[in-house]
Amino acid sequence: MNEKPTTSLNPSQESVAQTSSGYVMLAVLVVVLAFAILSAFSEAVGLAIVGALACLFVAKGFYMLQPNQAAAILLFGNYTGTDRRTGLRWVWPWMSKVKLSTRANNIISEMIKVNDLRGNPIEMAAQVVWRVTDTAQALFDVEDYKAFVKVQIEAAVRAIGSHYPYDDFEHQEVTLRGNSDQVKSELRDELINRLQVAGITVDECGFTHLAYASEIAGAMLRRQQAQAVVAARKTLVEGAVGMVEMALDMLSQKNIVELDGERRSALVSNLMVVLCSERDTQPIVNAGIGQQSKG
Repeated sequence: MNEKPTTSLNPSQESVAQTSSGYVMLAVLVVVLAFAILSAFSEAVGLAIVGALACLFVAKGFYMLQPNQAAAILLFGNYTGTDRRTGLRWVWPWMSKVKLSTRANNIISEMIKVNDLRGNPIEMAAQVVWRVTDTAQALFDVEDYKAFVKVQIEAAVRAIGSHYPYDDFEHQEVTLRGNSDQVKSELRDELINRLQVAGITVDECGFTHLAYASEIAGAMLRRQQAQAVVAARKTLVEGAVGMVEMALDMLSQKNIVELDGERRSALVSNLMVVLCSERDTQPIVNAGIGQQSKG
């Protein structure tokens, strides 16, 4: 009926509690209750009182556990183990029970302002899925494990945010915005290291908000726009040079027209204007008309 616990040298490490099946003890309660009732009908007052007290004694030890729920068993304040078996359970009445959930919890942190690696203020908020893995550590190694999780999430977000720049326009560094998978993985590792003292692990995490702070958002937007314009111009010029080079090679190979240095420069200039102009160019056709000189 009783299940022996697995003892642990560390009082803050979870072990299996010595508890009993509640269904077996429920049958015992029914038998004792029937004995008390029969004693009362037979006018055996002493036996009836003993039976009633025994019923109260047995009834005091019942408790129930749902799936993914645990109960830490204490004997006069001393941790004796944790019961994770679901259903109706029973333990000695003088032992106290502290229930806690081992289900997955989802939390979204408050938006905080952090300075990134380059000192730029950014706004960050994280979403974390966590759960209790060691009930003894969660109950006895920290004052309030739920509040502990919230504080450590904020601390981890600040640490990760200060390790990387928000963005890198030259795409040569790991950034918060451009390498989200790597940053999320490092955030999870950071949280696991911080929360393991409370017997808590992290299943998943990510950022729900990541942006420049409002005081520099406008300037950074203009900078991004300028970088985009420069990149577009660079691509446009490189393409135009390639097309001009191809046009000159084809004209030369097919002997369509003989170009001296001056005419070659003029053709290159005209083609570059046509290809790089932001507006539609209008062709101008020159028609040379011969004139006779008067004597």
